[in-house]
Amino acid sequence: MDNTVKLSVIIPIYNEAEIIPELHLRLTKSVLKVTDNYELIFVNDGSKDNSLLTLMQLSEKDTKSYFINFSRNFGHQIAVTAGLDACKGEAIVIIDGDLQDPPELIPLLHKKYEEGFEVVYAKRNKRKGETFFKKVTAKLFYRTLKRMTTTEIPVDTGDFRLIDKKVVSYLKAMPEQNKFLRGQIAWLGFKQTHLLYDRDSRKSGETGYSISKMFQFAMDGITGFSDTPLKFVTRLGFLISFVAFLVILYAIYSHYILNETITGWTSLFISVMFMGGIQLISIGIIGEYISRINKNVLNRPLYIIENSNIKKE
Repeated sequence: MDNTVKLSVIIPIYNEAEIIPELHLRLTKSVLKVTDNYELIFVNDGSKDNSLLTLMQLSEKDTKSYFINFSRNFGHQIAVTAGLDACKGEAIVIIDGDLQDPPELIPLLHKKYEEGFEVVYAKRNKRKGETFFKKVTAKLFYRTLKRMTTTEIPVDTGDFRLIDKKVVSYLKAMPEQNKFLRGQIAWLGFKQTHLLYDRDSRKSGETGYSISKMFQFAMDGITGFSDTPLKFVTRLGFLISFVAFLVILYAIYSHYILNETITGWTSLFISVMFMGGIQLISIGIIGEYISRINKNVLNRPLYIIENSNIKKE
């Protein structure tokens, strides 16, 4: 029996209990403009509010709504991955559950998909309700990543996009623990295009992305798709060694030719601190790559599902 549906929508949820009813209503209206053969997969990523209860009640009223409940918080990218593992759609939409990404854009994404594009991503034109710091750091990150990698990762985009099922099949074959899905999808290639949209502010609550999480997400993107930091460490080592060699030559010249011996605790202290800082940064960069290797070698499951109303085949 073929259980394939025309359109799957994957929605990671973290403390969005107040938003879920409106989110479900807007998603349903938008998806029905495309097809009535669809599924909505909500992935509860260890929410601390009543999100799970709301999703369970929703699934009892709507037979096209499904939920996956994690045993704890595993992170946004892992929640999306769980949805991709469970979905059955010919086309799959990934959208956040905070309503910053408008569900009304789904029919337009699908229209581009029908034109033959296998990846249609939503590109942010404006970002309402976000701090100046977040806008600047996000802009800096995407442009830095673009310079550091040969993979054409679109700038000013999140995970809000529509992808073909063949893209999902390849994503499932990419086993790395540190997921950076927008980079993985770009790396796969296929025929891609974008739609411009204005991102709304959050309807309620606060973002689940703290500064530390954003930093780790950025590190996952950089270390997953570029070896430039490692090359930088190597070149920096050669540069410092060359400068140190010149200083040694100057010290010898000063002592034997000019009869002036270089002295001073301040210069020595500054040199030691500088070299120590460079060494720690270098070790930290190398450690990030080793950490990725370690996580993949351990081969632990990406997530643990506590309960779900999706039947296993």
